[in-house]
Amino acid sequence: MLAFLGFAMIVVFMFLIITKRMSALVSLITIPILFALLGGFGPGIGEMMLEGVKQVAPTGVMLMFAILYFGIMIDSGLFDPLVSKILAIVKGDPLKIVLGTSILSMLVALDGDGTTTYMITVTAMLPLYKRIGMNPLILTCIAMLSFGVMNMTPWGGPTARAVAALQLDVADVFIPLIPVMMAAVLWNLCTAFILGKKERQRLGIAKIQYSQEEMLAFSQQSAALEVEEYKRPKLRWVNFGLTIALLICLMTSVLPLAILFMIAFVIALMINYPNLEEQKERISSHAGNVLAVVGLVFASGIFTGILSGTEMVDAMANSLVNVIPESLGSYFAVITAVTSIPFTYFMANDPYYFGVLPILAQTAAAYGVEPVEIARASVLGQPIHAMSPLMASAYLLVGMAGVEFGDHQKFIFKWALGSSLVMIVVAIILGVITF
Repeated sequence: MLAFLGFAMIVVFMFLIITKRMSALVSLITIPILFALLGGFGPGIGEMMLEGVKQVAPTGVMLMFAILYFGIMIDSGLFDPLVSKILAIVKGDPLKIVLGTSILSMLVALDGDGTTTYMITVTAMLPLYKRIGMNPLILTCIAMLSFGVMNMTPWGGPTARAVAALQLDVADVFIPLIPVMMAAVLWNLCTAFILGKKERQRLGIAKIQYSQEEMLAFSQQSAALEVEEYKRPKLRWVNFGLTIALLICLMTSVLPLAILFMIAFVIALMINYPNLEEQKERISSHAGNVLAVVGLVFASGIFTGILSGTEMVDAMANSLVNVIPESLGSYFAVITAVTSIPFTYFMANDPYYFGVLPILAQTAAAYGVEPVEIARASVLGQPIHAMSPLMASAYLLVGMAGVEFGDHQKFIFKWALGSSLVMIVVAIILGVITF
């Protein structure tokens, strides 16, 4: 019954947001409450929701100050040279623009952080898409595909969780995955080529030259003079050094992510805009984006809180594990890879890697399948996990690009699924996972 309620809740939620009958914010709150009441969990629902909100609070704080930090960097003009360089290379060719998006987003995603990846990629590339008249869903698709693959690095999260949950060596799990990730990188580039080729056929190659002033004005959606008022070209290297230092601290986990972004934001604000009125103006200019994204994050806390508190997520996991016939036991690594696609879409990384994965590994051991293979297999569904409605950074991406979450889900699904399937096939061929 619990498993049925959980799967039904997910289906109803996705149906409502994809068909645009309800916004993601409203759905994330109302749908789980209705299903919890339907399941008879009314008396404890408040505590479940509060616990869920507490769980996502650090993420909400991190995203809030990350948006503000990169907003200050955008206002000050840190990324203007990057935009100009990309413009000089891709000019008005949609195919080159999409390929450039893929390469840029994969490079930025090496730090393993979705927020950083999406903010830098959208900031650099969205003006080009708008100026040419390209579909912004291509931008969100390519950026998310890139993060879905690069998030498999040990510092990205899933691999580290798998290693910790099964008490394995990082090198044993990750190094064999490198050629598998390279296959996904090629898939991403092929996807970019296909989508870019279609846009080129639809729009042609624009015979225009962009001035830096035009792009600055366009990217900020304001007049050039108004934009220039907030540029800080003399502080560009200072801002660059601060951003590099922030990324290094993020990768080395010197402090919690939320604290790092809070400190970096305050430093950036004081350096670039020491005047109190200017500080208020810059914060206010990004308040709408902050509210939209952080609101969704806390709403997702309601969703995950009820999903976990009612133990629906456990029932869903056990129901899927129980349907695997004993005769397929030797194929458990492949089964884990395939089931990681729906598992990691329906639930956050922590409950999957620390709750479901040990069960899978223990079951697999009975059939002679090594835990290290189960760990490798478990991360192959990450391209689908990146588009999960439980991923806070996904709302940041669609919010910045100005597209509907449901439209983005429909557009990216087949490409993300293809990325996971390519990795699974390559992993089998190379013996990364065996049967």
